[in-house]
Amino acid sequence: MKIKHIDHIGIAVKNIEQAGTFYRDILGLEIEGIENVEDQKVNVAFLPITDSELELLESTDPSGPVAKYIGAKGEGIQHIAFRVENIDEALKELRSKGIRLIDEEPRKGAGGARIAFIHPKESNGVLIELCQRN
Repeated sequence: MKIKHIDHIGIAVKNIEQAGTFYRDILGLEIEGIENVEDQKVNVAFLPITDSELELLESTDPSGPVAKYIGAKGEGIQHIAFRVENIDEALKELRSKGIRLIDEEPRKGAGGARIAFIHPKESNGVLIELCQRN
């Protein structure tokens, strides 16, 4: 598997607008856009930093994964996403190594990416997303 770089860091927040003021007004970052990812029950705001970005995640449903995360752990870093060259090959390699996956096959993520998650029990409690962008 070839990891190119950190694609983004996902931060679970209760309210994108409220959380975004810190990143905009204090750190000088700009929210590039907000997208709804219906399948994941989340609104996503992108804050680019060079060839990576922060991703603010706001749940749209109390039963969604981000709402559950905030309920259990509070707001904060929810996942780290690594950009890979070929997500299908990366998942095949991980399966061959016996790594437990949340997603056996890639799914559609925000920004048109193909994504898949590795189970956090495989990575010392860190939720890792693999991300392929065209």
